[in-house]
Amino acid sequence: MEGTVPAPPGPEGPPPRVRRKAARWGAGLLLALVSAPLLCRACDVDGVTPMPQLLAFLPWLLAPAGAALVLAAGTRWVVGCAWGLLAVLGTLCFLPPYEAGGAAASGPEVARLRILTANLEFGGATPGLLEALRREHPDLVSVQECSPEECAPALESARLRAAYPYRIVVGGGRAQGSALLSRFPLEPDGSVRGTLAMPRALVRVAGTRLLFQVAHPMPPVAGGVELWRTELGRVRAMAAARGEAPTVIAGDFNASQDHAAFRAVLDTGVRDSAAAVGRSRTPTWPSLTAPPLGAQIDHVLLSPSLEPRSARFLDLTGTDHRGLVVDAVLHG
Repeated sequence: MEGTVPAPPGPEGPPPRVRRKAARWGAGLLLALVSAPLLCRACDVDGVTPMPQLLAFLPWLLAPAGAALVLAAGTRWVVGCAWGLLAVLGTLCFLPPYEAGGAAASGPEVARLRILTANLEFGGATPGLLEALRREHPDLVSVQECSPEECAPALESARLRAAYPYRIVVGGGRAQGSALLSRFPLEPDGSVRGTLAMPRALVRVAGTRLLFQVAHPMPPVAGGVELWRTELGRVRAMAAARGEAPTVIAGDFNASQDHAAFRAVLDTGVRDSAAAVGRSRTPTWPSLTAPPLGAQIDHVLLSPSLEPRSARFLDLTGTDHRGLVVDAVLHG
């Protein structure tokens, strides 16, 4: 009987020591990626690119932090395990809504308001906005990226004029244009200076003068972080100077509660409606992945005399943002 010839040994993988070293390096890189924005969040700063961009998606840092913790535990890397656990706990610590401690609404109920904000992405979601107006019947509407080619003419239609006889439509570019629609009488009250139009109006509601401000600062793109910070700072200055007037600031802030520049706006005493009713982490951008993945950068902020009762998010065809509808009560 002939003997069998043993098969040649197959290629061996890297030795355990090399695999362990590679896993530790991978864990360290993931933890470095996670730790930098967490440190910015803890220090109440936004930093420089890419920190503001990463901060927008802070809740999703749990994924790389968790993966790094698993890698560190698998290789018995004590320092990595402690680092990974700290990163996971640190991320979890920042997930609750940011509470600025504004006073609660009090006094008799004067009026009930429905407020809608929508970014139309160069006017592409104009048909979706018109449908939302027919369906939701909001009292106050903040529109961003109201293009002169599609959005502005649509808002001038006889039907829209009848439903919203009071309005401000400004800005000459596809992204620069903004609109403010109201069922109640209003008068222009200036604007927040910015690259994109941010008009403001004094609205008369049940004998009360209410400030209604459109918000649309530039986004924190690479090379534009300082401009974003400056324009958000101007929104904050407007909120701080509002006095005793009931105030609504609604729009695409290009910022989430994990950005120090946005928290500075909340620190003036205005409240984020979605957060107040338990919807603080509902993504509004980009609509392609939201929900479940995205960032909440579209907000309706209310001064203390306005009490938010509900917040609903709308999917509008033709834009990378989701709309937001807030029901609120105005107290005297």
